[in-house]
Amino acid sequence: MCGIVGYVGPRDCSDVLVSALTKLEYRGYDSAGIAVFENGKIEVAKSKGRLSDLVEKMKKEGKPQGHAGIGHTRWATHGEPSDVNSHPHSGRRVTIVHNGIIENYKDIKQFLIENDRTEFLSDTDTEVVAQLLDFYYDGNPIRCIRKVLHEIRGSFALGIVFADRPETVYAVRCESPLIVGQGKGEAFIASDVPAIIKYTKDYYLLEYGEIAVLKNGSVSFCDFHGRMVEKELKTADWDEDSAEKGGYPHFMIKEIHEQPTAVKTTITPRIENGLPDLSECGITPETLKSFNNIFIVACGTAMHAGMVGKYVIEKLARVSVTVDIASEFRYRDPLIGENDLVIIISQSGETADSKAVLNLVKGTKAKTLAIVNVKGSSIAREADMVIYTHAGPEIAVASTKAYMVQLAVMYLLAFEMAYAKGRIDEEKCRQLTGELVKMPEVIEKTINSISTVCQFISTQLITADSLLYIGRGLDYALSMEGSLKLKEISYIHSESYAAGELKHGTISLITDGMPVIAVATQNSLLEKTVSNIKEVKARGAMTIVICDEKAEIDRDAADYMVRIPKISQTLMPMVATVPMQLLAYYTSVNKGNDVDKPRNLAKSVTVE
Repeated sequence: MCGIVGYVGPRDCSDVLVSALTKLEYRGYDSAGIAVFENGKIEVAKSKGRLSDLVEKMKKEGKPQGHAGIGHTRWATHGEPSDVNSHPHSGRRVTIVHNGIIENYKDIKQFLIENDRTEFLSDTDTEVVAQLLDFYYDGNPIRCIRKVLHEIRGSFALGIVFADRPETVYAVRCESPLIVGQGKGEAFIASDVPAIIKYTKDYYLLEYGEIAVLKNGSVSFCDFHGRMVEKELKTADWDEDSAEKGGYPHFMIKEIHEQPTAVKTTITPRIENGLPDLSECGITPETLKSFNNIFIVACGTAMHAGMVGKYVIEKLARVSVTVDIASEFRYRDPLIGENDLVIIISQSGETADSKAVLNLVKGTKAKTLAIVNVKGSSIAREADMVIYTHAGPEIAVASTKAYMVQLAVMYLLAFEMAYAKGRIDEEKCRQLTGELVKMPEVIEKTINSISTVCQFISTQLITADSLLYIGRGLDYALSMEGSLKLKEISYIHSESYAAGELKHGTISLITDGMPVIAVATQNSLLEKTVSNIKEVKARGAMTIVICDEKAEIDRDAADYMVRIPKISQTLMPMVATVPMQLLAYYTSVNKGNDVDKPRNLAKSVTVE
């Protein structure tokens, strides 16, 4: 949710912290703050609002001057956005920044009050941790941190400075992601690599319960028990430019245009002699042949990719697939067998509910497969098998290229499984794989050919109070993602419905001029879908149809049409998702919204 950073080194600490936070502002942006050692004393500057508000405040009031400190950009979970609730938070001798949530903060607060700690200024769970650290502090920071870790519960990462330990930053990770960067004579902490890529590509991944100490430009580590730990230094395989807009007005449109390259990067290493080959991911034909049932578990957009995967795997491999929202799956006592496969899809690899599912499945004999974008993330490390989606950094909160490469991976998995189980022969598998190889070119052609019409249609949507997406089969799975994409960045109420369900209640919502976006790319279902389009049209709806360039649809059924290249019906979702992304993007732009940072949302949902 929130983003945290820290720095120790020769540079101007305030400048480094603010620069790093700009790369994490997508994680939270209702307030920001920094704490810097200035002449041996911790000086704090923080403000409600965007990071730019903090910068303006420091221009007027002065910024802390020093060479060690911590910073934070907040997405509120406890306490409304305000100057007081902004991080950093302090006890008398301890100041911290925090990403995540402390589940037992009320009990801790009551304990502190009973022990004469009543000077709470904010409504946050974070301040409770700062006060608890201060309560136990006896001059030994590591011992104090370890004692507090034994008492607090939740998913969190902390950056900590102690008033009597100048020029030193401490960090600890419990579930929420945190990396430690190592430069020449300087060291960093951050919630994500893009925050520090400007300064260094070298970093360590903190594991659960590990504590990092940044001092004199170097880093040391110990575990939950205080034992020293040696860690592997990793190197990021992308540079600062790949995390910048590159001339585009927003990250979202940049990432839409990056989809052809992302798909190519994802599938190319996994195709050998014209056939899918996932062996480098720990997946063999023998492994795939052994599975009786598949469970796909994810949240939001990743779950919608799983829905497409369900249709394709069941159709080609004839294996039963259940798709569940992670937050529901973990609580419904699912029936998981020895020869079952649980696929967990997560862009960040840190999604709290999805991580909880992985922990749940570990208690069974089922195998787990992670499909994630972030290398070394918690879900990737803990699953039995992992397929990395090489999308690169995705900065916009609304996912586009991460979703597209998740689709690509689901197709590779479906094709290889179907072939392994003998449901399709080698010739058919080569044909399907060959069509997937062509997808980057088709996606690029689609983006270039429909952008103008999508931009125009979006002008017809901006005054709508509510709209519907409808579709059948794969088109219904697509309509779910299209609806989510529009609502999360345009703030227009939008719902998706299976087109065949309209007459069972939903059609009563149709009023004059209400937009209905129909996804109609499946030729075998086209006639029935067109019938549903005409039903809503007859009741006053403004209809927008997404179909292939050769589909025969009566002009009187559609007010507007977005025609996309015609390819295999099986792979149409990878093309049809493009107009839905562009419609959402341009609608948000035309409404004047902050496209990359929609209100109330965060990129990485690391709490329940």
